[in-house]
Amino acid sequence: MDKNEMGEIRVGYPDCCFSVADNWFRYRTGAIIIEEDTFLVVKSESSAYYYTVGGGVHMNEKSEECVVREVREETGVDYEVERLAVICENFFNDKALGYNPLKCHVVELYYLMKSRGKKEAVCNTLGWDNAKESVHWIPLDQLPQTDVRPEFLRYRMKEILESKGVLHIVNDER
Repeated sequence: MDKNEMGEIRVGYPDCCFSVADNWFRYRTGAIIIEEDTFLVVKSESSAYYYTVGGGVHMNEKSEECVVREVREETGVDYEVERLAVICENFFNDKALGYNPLKCHVVELYYLMKSRGKKEAVCNTLGWDNAKESVHWIPLDQLPQTDVRPEFLRYRMKEILESKGVLHIVNDER
């Protein structure tokens, strides 16, 4: 928790996230980037699993602006949004954030990004725990066998890519 010069509390500033007692909320975007039948994911040195390029939406930032910014920051590449593909509500308990245990509620908007026709990405970022991150291209046919989070990406990617609408997914692992 942070306080600015006026003494106002800024929890997770500038990201849209906050804690109340043992509850934690976060608003996040994720990018679905497909090139040459592969899916771009990130993995940190401290993580056992892969996750999407993306991150916390800043206060007063549009979600589309956030996903474009996060993709540029994490890959060094400018991608454009094709469409909103998934709204995901995640509910889980987590001790990994250093709390005992924290009841987490994360709302994520996943955007399908327009293909650039080539695989290029360089990651020079650090994860939430300051561990170095790296980017990886996972072949779409290997997604079900790969530990990618959230898990629906492993099993519903074909549906996501073929759908013209927005999927609403609720993961409740409490």
